[in-house]
Amino acid sequence: MTNKRKIFNDPVYGFITIPSDFIFEVIEHPYFQRLRRIKQLGMSELVYPGAFHTRFSHALGAMHLMTEALATLESKGLQISDAETEAAQLAILLHDIGHGPFSHVLEFTLLDNVNHEFISEVIMERLNDAFGGRLKMAIEIFNDQYHRPFFHQLVSSQLDMDRMDYLNRDSFYTGVVEGKIGAERIIKMLNVVNNELVVEEKGLLSVENFLVARRLMYWQVYLHKTAISAETMLIKLFERIKELNISDNAVVLPYPLSVFLKNDISKEQFLNDENNLYAFLKLDDYDIWGLIKQLQHSPDYVLSLLATGLVDRNLFKIMLDVDLDTESVLAEKTAELNAKKIDPGFLKYLVSGGSISNSGYIAKSSNIKILMKNGTILDISEASDLPTIKAMSNIVKKNYLCYANDVYLP
Repeated sequence: MTNKRKIFNDPVYGFITIPSDFIFEVIEHPYFQRLRRIKQLGMSELVYPGAFHTRFSHALGAMHLMTEALATLESKGLQISDAETEAAQLAILLHDIGHGPFSHVLEFTLLDNVNHEFISEVIMERLNDAFGGRLKMAIEIFNDQYHRPFFHQLVSSQLDMDRMDYLNRDSFYTGVVEGKIGAERIIKMLNVVNNELVVEEKGLLSVENFLVARRLMYWQVYLHKTAISAETMLIKLFERIKELNISDNAVVLPYPLSVFLKNDISKEQFLNDENNLYAFLKLDDYDIWGLIKQLQHSPDYVLSLLATGLVDRNLFKIMLDVDLDTESVLAEKTAELNAKKIDPGFLKYLVSGGSISNSGYIAKSSNIKILMKNGTILDISEASDLPTIKAMSNIVKKNYLCYANDVYLP
């Protein structure tokens, strides 16, 4: 008889035990195993050489933290059934199962305005069918339809197990120590009041550190300018492929990439055609890198330039600043390329601008509640005496412009 109570040796938390036989079966399913081939941080490996961890390890880590959180709540007298425990563990385990290659980078490039949360729900429904309805409660928790909302808050909120794991995990693999948080301390301070998740006042400092760490990780890792440059090049590569496929110069594409780069697939089309879901579940990072390596030898100047730049890490230059006037810089860099006799049709692929934004905490969106010693419940921004916490609700926006430098020009 197969032992399904396996143990994973995780570099962040140590040993993680699979909590039930059914969860082991879900982890073994090909839909979940695909996450081994989806990197957590997209193109960040080009900035941080250690950032090769996957959505698979993140999902296991988040499930481990969920197990710890539920044990803490039960120790404080909260009644949680075995079915609820397993459903919450499954909900967090599968919360990212809808991510495609390079995670967030290509989220709206492969599909037409279809986010990974929607795809996660679709995949969970398919798994529910495959396992005879045993994921019904997990899906309700994932969709915030379960009658005890604190379960969903543990899966998706501004202080959930997802964020706690990815901050610690991404900090560990990138070496950015500012992102490390006291997840164990925060979990020990969790409680539930009126079916809403709260943090006891003793955990206030740990929550403050969590919010500061998250903000720093966004600027230093998730929105790092070099990663933005690489991501922009990858997106432009796919835009060029789609443009060529409309003309008579179609790019030969392997399956399953051909499904998504020859068609603009909407949410309705994705939902109504099982072939699209099947193709998506066959797609991972290896398909993308295989295509990039192949396109180095493309006769198309733009495709060859972008693909070779990504493989060799000869990335576009990038300017990033709050006060950057992207329009004037765009005109300047476009003029420079024009002077080098670059084909005008190529310019939109060689110069590209945009903006990024970062906010550490938004009080109106599933706010973090602090249970004070006198029994009152305050928003973290009211309970904290740190001015930085109050200021975190301000969204900081920066403009950027990426452009090809002389390395690329013929």
